[in-house]
Amino acid sequence: TGRIWMDRNLGANRAATSSFDVESYGLLFQWGRGTDNHQCVNRYSGDGVTTSVNSVLNATVNVDNPSHGEFIIMNIVNHDWRSPQNNNLWQGVSSINNPCPSGYRLPTDSELDAERASWSTQNADGAFASPLKLPAAGIRSYNTGLISSVGTEGYYWSSTVSGTGARRLTFGSASAGLATTVRTAGRSVRCIKD
Repeated sequence: TGRIWMDRNLGANRAATSSFDVESYGLLFQWGRGTDNHQCVNRYSGDGVTTSVNSVLNATVNVDNPSHGEFIIMNIVNHDWRSPQNNNLWQGVSSINNPCPSGYRLPTDSELDAERASWSTQNADGAFASPLKLPAAGIRSYNTGLISSVGTEGYYWSSTVSGTGARRLTFGSASAGLATTVRTAGRSVRCIKD
């Protein structure tokens, strides 16, 4: 679409060489959190196994920057790691918890959707064939903290909030699209230049 994006997922060692390139998967962030280590995962290139490096905590916090790096899970109505919610944590380059490098930010759902619409196919193959070369890095569960779908599905956060949730791009072998989801899930981040 003519926009400038980072060539890899945040925390990845390199730009993707395939949809299931372990070195290109990167980190799995909860929506709105900064780089406090909650996003860290172990990616094993030999067997493709992905494991978390931090424990889970089943309790919300009421601050924008938790004093720990635990992955916060919640089984309550709004499924957010922060209570009360703060919709401004990932809004723009100077947002409170922008995890992107200087001059970059999280894309809006409209920016992600415009890229998705340009793909040759609406699935994981189209995501990788696009100029962004998006890999299928998987997801970390909002209610257990377990990691799944690695190498088969991609989940990417936008900065856009919707009700108590946030908007995200998802793709797999058969489809791709944007939807609203809970903020406690761990998803990939691909930064866009402001």
